[in-house]
Amino acid sequence: QVQLVESGGGLVQAGGSLRVSCAASGRTFSSYGMGWFRQAPGKEREFVAAVIWGRNTYYADSVKGRFSISRDNAKNTVYLEMYSLKPEDTAVYYCAAGRITIATMTQWDHYDYWGQGTQVTVSS
Repeated sequence: QVQLVESGGGLVQAGGSLRVSCAASGRTFSSYGMGWFRQAPGKEREFVAAVIWGRNTYYADSVKGRFSISRDNAKNTVYLEMYSLKPEDTAVYYCAAGRITIATMTQWDHYDYWGQGTQVTVSS
């Protein structure tokens, strides 16, 4: 029902900024909560941010104050703006969709649809 495609990843110097995008297709897009996860080599998939019920946003402590998730339903696109990037932010960033709640939004196995990921590399 929902197809997700990430884009916008790349190589950024520490302290820089980057915006990654998630283009979605499907009539039920607006009814899903959207989340961003990331996974670095050798690490588990990690919750980054989520937007639920259109405008309610939530962030992992590690990115709070530096990252911003937003949703443009008219464009069927979710964005993750990243500022003050650190080398530890280096990871493949994945967009996900699902009927999530506050209680489940940080758990990757509660999402129904996933994009293929986009690589973000932060150099020191």
